[in-house]
Amino acid sequence: MLEAMRKLWHDTVASPWSSLLVSACCFLRGAGAAEPDYAAARQHMVVEQLVAPERGIKNVRVLAAMNKVPRHEFVPASLRNQAYEDYPLAIGYEQTISQPYIVALMTEKLDPKPTDRVLEIGTGSGYQAAVLAELVHEVYTIEIVDPLARRAEADLKRLGYQNVTVRSGDGYNGWAEAAPFDAIMVTCAPDHVPQPLVDQLKEGGRMIIPVGPAGHQQLYILLKRDGKMESQAVLPVGFVPMTGTAGGDLKQGP
Repeated sequence: MLEAMRKLWHDTVASPWSSLLVSACCFLRGAGAAEPDYAAARQHMVVEQLVAPERGIKNVRVLAAMNKVPRHEFVPASLRNQAYEDYPLAIGYEQTISQPYIVALMTEKLDPKPTDRVLEIGTGSGYQAAVLAELVHEVYTIEIVDPLARRAEADLKRLGYQNVTVRSGDGYNGWAEAAPFDAIMVTCAPDHVPQPLVDQLKEGGRMIIPVGPAGHQQLYILLKRDGKMESQAVLPVGFVPMTGTAGGDLKQGP
C-alpha cells in the first residue's frame, strides 16, 4: 500500500527524480551550498509524513500544495532546520505553527475548490493561509495577536501570495463584510462553535474547527445544511485556545 501511494505521488505530483531525492538525506549540503535542500526536505515530508499509510492523505491537490509552500519561510530562523519535521514549532507569543500532517489533514477535510472564498481564523505564521492560497480563489485570514498578523502579512506578500488578505482582530466575530464564505477553517480552539462563523458560512459550506478545553479538544468537520450545522468528529487534537471574545488571557510577549 505504501508503495502504491508513493507511486501515485511520484506519477501525479513529484518529478521523475523524486525517489532519489526522498531517499537522500534532506539536509545534506552540496559543495559550496549556502543552505539546506529545503525542496528535498518538503518532498520527504510529503511522502513519509502525509502519504504514508498510517496518515493517508490522498488529495493530490493538497499534496502538491504541501510540496510547494516553503514552510521554512514561516518559522523563526533559529528553527528552520526543523521546519519539515513531524511536529509543531513555536512562533512566539505562545503560538505555534501546526504539525505538517494536521495542516494537510484539515485542508483535505475542508475539501477546498478552486473557486472558493475561504475564511481562516488564527493566521499564526501564515503557513496555513499560504497552503489554502494555492488551492482556492481567495483567502481571508484573521489573527488576534497583532505582531503575528503583521509578520504573516509581510511574509505572504514577500512570497507572492496576492490572493490572501490578512486582518488583525478577534476571529470569533469573523469577517462580516467579506461574507459569505464557501469554507471556514479555525486553527485555535473555542469551547463552542462561534455563531458569527456559522452565520457567515454559505449554505452548503464547510467548516473545520477544534472545540474544547486544553487536553480535551476534538476536531470537527461541519456542513451547513438548511441553516443548521451537521457535525462529524475527526480526531482528538491539541490547539492553542481561542482568545478574545471566546475568553482566555492573551500573551502579549514572545
